[in-house]
Amino acid sequence: MLGFPSARELLLSGRPEGVPDEALLSVMLGDEREELGREILATHPVPDALWRVCAEDLTRYPRVGPAAAARVLACLEMSRRAASWGGAKRPVVSTPEDVVRICRMRLRGQDREHFLVLALNTKNQLLRNIEVSVGSLNASIVHPRELYREAIRVSAASVVVVHNHPSGDPTPSGADIQLTRRLVRAGDVIGIELLDHVIIGDGGEHTSMREAGLM
Repeated sequence: MLGFPSARELLLSGRPEGVPDEALLSVMLGDEREELGREILATHPVPDALWRVCAEDLTRYPRVGPAAAARVLACLEMSRRAASWGGAKRPVVSTPEDVVRICRMRLRGQDREHFLVLALNTKNQLLRNIEVSVGSLNASIVHPRELYREAIRVSAASVVVVHNHPSGDPTPSGADIQLTRRLVRAGDVIGIELLDHVIIGDGGEHTSMREAGLM
């Protein structure tokens, strides 16, 4: 008697839509049993909690070793990168909405402030999406030296800086405004223009500090 196709068979036959979440996760872990994926998703549900999962979370499960955890984390990071590029060969960053589209999935569900730099070429095409620092619940920690060092490394002509507010409110704080002005001055000295600083709330709401006249 023929049984139902396994998750691996469905994936290999081009029918991924037929694979439930827990089975997909089990395949990433190298374990065909859906129970392991189901157990992990019970405490780290899709999407937000799974975006935040770390190696320590995964290796707490008896059947998950460092190699399996690394595979899951690699798949999650690749999916974030694919979502941020949106199918374009080199996305062009010309509006705050472009910034949100590129960064929203990477920042989604984060419970700490993450500070990113979009390094751009002379045509405003994205060269690299770089995470510079991870801060606390309500503050990002970044120094102009670290930020521009990464931009110089990829030969950026200009940058857009981005960070999230886990509270969901993208209103700039006084510290955000002060930091932005420091970054503008540092960029003027180095020769890399800071085009904007975009703050993204957890629901996708955002504030462009350039449009708000704060830089």
